[in-house]
Amino acid sequence: MIPLDQLLPLAVFVPLLGAVGIWLFGYAPNIREGATLLTSLVLLLVVGGLLPAVLAGERPTWLLVEMLPGLELKFVLEPLGMLFAGVAALLWPVASLYSIGYMRGNNEQHQTRFYLFFAIAIAASMGIAFAGNLITLFVFYEILTLSTYPLVTHKGNADALKAGRVYMGILLATSVGLLLPAIIWTWQVAGTTDFAAGGIIADKLGGPMLTVLGFLFIYGIGKAALMPMQRWLPAAMVAPTPVSALLHAVAVVKAGVFSVVKVVVYILGVDTLAAAPGIEWLLYIAGFTIVAASTIALRQDNLKRRLAYSTISQLSYVIMAAMILAPISIVGAALHIVAHAFGKITLFFAAGAIYTAAHKTKVSELNGIGHRMPWTMGAFTIGALSMIGVPPAVGFISKWYILMGAFQAEQRVAVAVIILSTLLNAAYFMPIIYAAFFKAPAPGDQQVHGEAPLPIVLALSVTAAATLILFLFPEVPFALAQAIGVQP
Repeated sequence: MIPLDQLLPLAVFVPLLGAVGIWLFGYAPNIREGATLLTSLVLLLVVGGLLPAVLAGERPTWLLVEMLPGLELKFVLEPLGMLFAGVAALLWPVASLYSIGYMRGNNEQHQTRFYLFFAIAIAASMGIAFAGNLITLFVFYEILTLSTYPLVTHKGNADALKAGRVYMGILLATSVGLLLPAIIWTWQVAGTTDFAAGGIIADKLGGPMLTVLGFLFIYGIGKAALMPMQRWLPAAMVAPTPVSALLHAVAVVKAGVFSVVKVVVYILGVDTLAAAPGIEWLLYIAGFTIVAASTIALRQDNLKRRLAYSTISQLSYVIMAAMILAPISIVGAALHIVAHAFGKITLFFAAGAIYTAAHKTKVSELNGIGHRMPWTMGAFTIGALSMIGVPPAVGFISKWYILMGAFQAEQRVAVAVIILSTLLNAAYFMPIIYAAFFKAPAPGDQQVHGEAPLPIVLALSVTAAATLILFLFPEVPFALAQAIGVQP
């Protein structure tokens, strides 16, 4: 048995070793893709090996380096990080399988570079998940931004390069201009940046200054895509669909909302924020983002852009749930990270399958496609039901806990936002499903095609099934969510 304090760094180093293997075997596609799949499965075993310990209340620590007294890069195993790491580790093998089918099916260029930076992005995600303090989180947060830039600009055309500029511009400007000052301020005030149950700001900062610090953190974490910092997300949709899946489900946006929840629980402190006057504005901005992004999604004919604005809305569910500041809403926020990951990756997998098999990218082109691609559109339906919050999809559970938290905290605005956004979610997803299964193809659409290549269909079937299984058996993510903020 490998000791727990050695498994922690392995979670970061295994994907990096995989990246080296991918680069070395770039000349042999079968070996290169075999290295990708093998590395993803090894990471899953490593992360799975950590699960029993964190459920048992253990919190092992691994010090990477001490740069200055009090400034350390270190990893700590705790429930919220375990939840995020578990999602990424579970989805990487499936995303790799999907990527093989997609990249080959569409004859994409620079496939070695794609798999290489995908692996580095997963390593960065592991570093964020197990970060023991704000310094470590910031370092790996920036590595994630830099490693995903080549993925966003993968196609190398003018649109991709423009999207890359928007992507890097917003994410680096927010992290360096807002998040880094917030971290430095926290260090000066608290004397540490370590994550601790209950937060580290209590009795050290209050009133308007606490509100300002909250602003710097929430907007400094630009990957959470809170309006008006959301433009990078729809811009990045020019990338290949596996990249969109990485951005929306596996790593980037999940790193954003994960970081927000971690700051609220372990830095600012739920009780400290609840006693702070005027802090409700963060909840209101999240609520506005949920409704505004859902409204914009209604008008998008491009399928991936509709899904992108759906993601912006769903991410703010997590932020709003955290800012409701009720224990049950924190559980809902953590569960929604999981629910959104599996539901949204299914939707993007389906969008990529449609593009690969039928070369269609618009919602208005999908009439009758469910009869030619029943597996794909069946999976899409499951993912959409999860986003709406309808059983038997896992999105129902997370939304239920967020709603119960809003009632518990008497946050009527949050209750209204959840109800309204649920109706809007149904309004932009249900017409797609109806058109796919119950409308005749448009006149002149005589294209004959079936499902996408088997790896694509297999991957989206697995994630759709997981969306249903997690509804029926939510015990593990629920146990981790309940343990967040609990002192061992």
